[in-house]
Amino acid sequence: MIARPYLLFLASAHDINEAKTAAGIARFRPDDCIGEFAYADCATTTGLPRLTIEEAADLGARTLVIGVAASGGALAPAWIETIASALRAGLDIASGMHMRLRDQPRIAELAASLGRELHDVRIPPRDLPIGSGRPRAGRRVLTVGTDCSVGKMFTALLVEAELRERGVPATFRATGQTGILIAGTGVPVDAVVADFLSGAVEQLAPAAADPDHIDVIEGQGSLFHPSFAGVSLGLLHGAAPHRMILCHDPTRDRMRGDTDHGLPSLTACRDLNERLARLTNPEARVCGVALNTSRLGEREAAQAIDAAAAELGLPACDPIRTGVTSLADAILA
Repeated sequence: MIARPYLLFLASAHDINEAKTAAGIARFRPDDCIGEFAYADCATTTGLPRLTIEEAADLGARTLVIGVAASGGALAPAWIETIASALRAGLDIASGMHMRLRDQPRIAELAASLGRELHDVRIPPRDLPIGSGRPRAGRRVLTVGTDCSVGKMFTALLVEAELRERGVPATFRATGQTGILIAGTGVPVDAVVADFLSGAVEQLAPAAADPDHIDVIEGQGSLFHPSFAGVSLGLLHGAAPHRMILCHDPTRDRMRGDTDHGLPSLTACRDLNERLARLTNPEARVCGVALNTSRLGEREAAQAIDAAAAELGLPACDPIRTGVTSLADAILA
């Protein structure tokens, strides 16, 4: 177990998407957080109090959580001293980066000498099966996207909460480091050996004893992103979703972190996800659209939502701005 409360580390994040791990924990587990720590050049915030490591320790913080989702999952060299300072202040460290804390000699040796815990969240379970593609009981909803960092996790968490409020048995299934830190369990699919990826997701969202149970599975990446499409496809096949929610940021015209490739249309993204998902679930279809309109004013956001609904003939919303009632209705229809 990761000791709470947390101090969220934002480093030098340029925007909230870069600090999406911290943002997700702050929104969905605010009672577990003391505050945030960031460098002077950090351009974003979770809205939590900005504290020094020493101030957070005095307030009772137990774990420094690396809240930045850096491309490639590497620990920046400048962070090593920050982590060391947190260890000396009496905090454990939790990280969802690909580069493991325990593999950094200075961090590992200092933690051991001080009796502190290092939590590397991005380590998949051992002995994962290969995927079978066989039908299984229960229903599954998967969030998919036109790009990475467009709101797939937020949408999945809010949909799960809405379904539960209606009395529908539903479970959020985390597939990334942020979701795992929020849910307390899950599989970091981008750290799974490719041959076992779909099997890992089948194991994460197994056959349900209750046929009315709905697993709401957190999507990753995009089938159209040249860096992450492989993970998205394995996740899609393992999830075998009955319904999918298409997530999109209408203010982007290029892939995040890849200016050589533009975003697909909503129609193209829907069609490809449906066609590929039907390998393991012939019933798979997109049932709604979730837009991230955080960079738009109220009028522009409403126009973007209306345009998405008109393009696909499906309910559309901004889960944060307008709620997910229409998405839950579509899932249950």
